[in-house]
Amino acid sequence: MFIVDLYTYRGLKPLINKIQNLYIRKALKLFYWLISVFMFAAFVLFFFRIEHVQRADAYVYFSYLIGAFALFYIPKFVLILFVLLKDVQKIVSWLIGALASVKKENKFESKSKKKMERSEFLYQMGLMLAAIPFASILYGVTKGKFKFRIMQESLSFPNLPKAFQGLRIVQISDMHLGSFNKNFEKIDKAVELINEQKPDIILFTGDLVNNFAEETEGWAPVLSKMNASMGKYSILGNHDYGDYSHWPSAEAKAKNLKGIKDFHQEAGFKLLLNETERLKIEDDEIALIGVENWGKPPFPQHGDLDAAMKDNEDLSFKLLMSHDPSHWDEKVLGTDIDLTFAGHTHGMQFGIERAGIKWSPVQYKYPRWGGLYNKGKQFLYVNRGFGYIGFPGRIGMPPEITLIELN
Repeated sequence: MFIVDLYTYRGLKPLINKIQNLYIRKALKLFYWLISVFMFAAFVLFFFRIEHVQRADAYVYFSYLIGAFALFYIPKFVLILFVLLKDVQKIVSWLIGALASVKKENKFESKSKKKMERSEFLYQMGLMLAAIPFASILYGVTKGKFKFRIMQESLSFPNLPKAFQGLRIVQISDMHLGSFNKNFEKIDKAVELINEQKPDIILFTGDLVNNFAEETEGWAPVLSKMNASMGKYSILGNHDYGDYSHWPSAEAKAKNLKGIKDFHQEAGFKLLLNETERLKIEDDEIALIGVENWGKPPFPQHGDLDAAMKDNEDLSFKLLMSHDPSHWDEKVLGTDIDLTFAGHTHGMQFGIERAGIKWSPVQYKYPRWGGLYNKGKQFLYVNRGFGYIGFPGRIGMPPEITLIELN
């Protein structure tokens, strides 16, 4: 960090020194180094005092730290590229000068002045380009993470019972409640947006928390406001099992998991644990299957699709909730499941989805990372996530509320 700060300062110093007001120059330099000292102190305090912080709060503080690092250091890396470019130019010029004959003093002074102007231009260009990631990250951590968007799809299935035509399904995924840090008001507005879609059923596809049942405290009154005429259903995600923490005993970990499971009911959701719910309208029925998390290692594989599909062979149309989209490729394809709902990827909370471009770094890990996919007659929808974890924001990848209408 210190090397990055020092090298960035090399690029900023000539630009600051051009300011005529002495007090402004000193204030800017002081401000720069105060931020650097603050960041260093924050890292030291976090890693040496973390045992004194409540477990759920540790995730919040760590996300703030990651956010601050991204905000102040990613732009510095951009500026450093231009400082390095200038250093490369100096080395090349020195080599050329060493091989060439010595020029007259006045010519040398003229070239020196031109070099100074050239270097300042490079630093100015670097500063302007560094402002782009700074502004993007600042927006992402302040506004972007609460800029909920509705992603709507209409899907037709020839085997869908007539009574279920027009069924409106809202899907949300990956709340990570602890990351919201009790920001009930923002999520209240998202709940209102969900209810405005007039869903028949609401599906939540896992990762209620970051790791701990205590993260759910105070959230039941907010989430219970979600309304669906035919009910609300949920499953567990990889973060819900408490695997990302050290526990004093197996009993303590089991108690944590039980608290998370109990909260689903408290919030008005029916938690499906490798089982099928038969949805009925008039005389028609379809299957809603919910499996526990199943992901490629190192993610847990608690999901048992065979057990979940037991005794639903008589139903001609099947919906599946499975947290990790890799489960679809590994276990779901080739079955008679028509439509699968997944989450897990968050769209990496960063990407581009504009003007026909759909890209996120997460696609190199998960080929099916966001939106609608199909193979033959089977469909998969991957929700880009309702909440966030790690980096406390979203850049070009807003939190998603999915609305799918069946026909």
